[in-house]
Amino acid sequence: MRPLEAARVAIVHDWLTVYAGAERVLEQMLLALPQADLYSLVDFVPEDARGFLGGRRARTSFLQRLPRARTHYRSYLPLMPLAVEQFDLSGYDLVISSSHAVAKGVLTGPDQLHLCICYSPIRYAWDLQHQYLEESGLTRGVKGAAARLLLHYVRLWDARTANGVDDFIAISGFIARRIQKVYRRDATVIYPPVDTDGFALRPDKEDFYLTASRLVPYKKIDLIVEAFSALPDRRLVVIGDGPEMAKVRAKAGPNVQLLGYQPFSVLKDHLQRARAFVFAAEEDFGIVPLEAQACGTPVIAYGKGGSLETVRGPEAGEGATGVFFEAQTVASLQGAVRAFEAQTFSPEAARANAERFSVARFQEAFGSFVAARYRAFHGVT
Repeated sequence: MRPLEAARVAIVHDWLTVYAGAERVLEQMLLALPQADLYSLVDFVPEDARGFLGGRRARTSFLQRLPRARTHYRSYLPLMPLAVEQFDLSGYDLVISSSHAVAKGVLTGPDQLHLCICYSPIRYAWDLQHQYLEESGLTRGVKGAAARLLLHYVRLWDARTANGVDDFIAISGFIARRIQKVYRRDATVIYPPVDTDGFALRPDKEDFYLTASRLVPYKKIDLIVEAFSALPDRRLVVIGDGPEMAKVRAKAGPNVQLLGYQPFSVLKDHLQRARAFVFAAEEDFGIVPLEAQACGTPVIAYGKGGSLETVRGPEAGEGATGVFFEAQTVASLQGAVRAFEAQTFSPEAARANAERFSVARFQEAFGSFVAARYRAFHGVT
């Protein structure tokens, strides 16, 4: 078998539509394995945003050609398992699936190493099913019953296809536990890359709090806005847009400034100047809180999910980078704000914590893991 540098490599990503968290990981994987061919169910990344793909065009599935696929590709969920199984990967020595939905379901043979970097088992089919159905208005009626039946079959397929993965990589310990719960498989934790070099430490802070996110239900931006609106002597700035904007605007008091969507330069400027970044979602990992810490800005975070691994609470002493609140309620968040204001945080400690998740650290950890597993699987020295 040929050495890794000369190996035939395929990387399979669920879908390519935007440059978000999973695509940042994909970008670094493509840099680590420059010979890799790229596959994806659909590829609708605009021409002016394709830099992270290094000039590659993904080999896509039949979903790419279906009606309204550009804007409604998620509606084709029932066809996605079939679509991903149609990729012919038989000519590759190494297959890496980049999966939060169906990419790990690709078909591989006994002489092919299949590694899966898993952002999460399909959230809306497993532990978040009831939340997804409620937010989608599918809790009752014929459509609700059909949705539950569909998700039942997605779970069966998802569990079965985990057997085709030789090794799992999880993006956090939280996701490793979810993989163990759903697939009964161990996973090696390799945290996603954070571009810490792109953010400058700024020790002097201004007297405002910041939150930034797409305004969708699980991000709980409305909760943050409601909590700060009831604390009129504190100023909150909100960056982001989305379907929850009307709900958020209705809860915003005079001390809450809604900036809507802003370019990255504006977000970075606010991350550097803010007194603290407020984060109320239960995330699998969470990159923006680490970008805030790279600026020396501490974090007030909901104490579940990936935040427990990326933010150091008061128990870390001088190395603390934020505080946690225990429940997604107004009272709990307000209590955390008061607790935060009663303590002192070191901008340098926040920066040092963020650097544990740097791009260089990801490249070293990912490259070493892939090389070791490839050598062991193929017996290459």
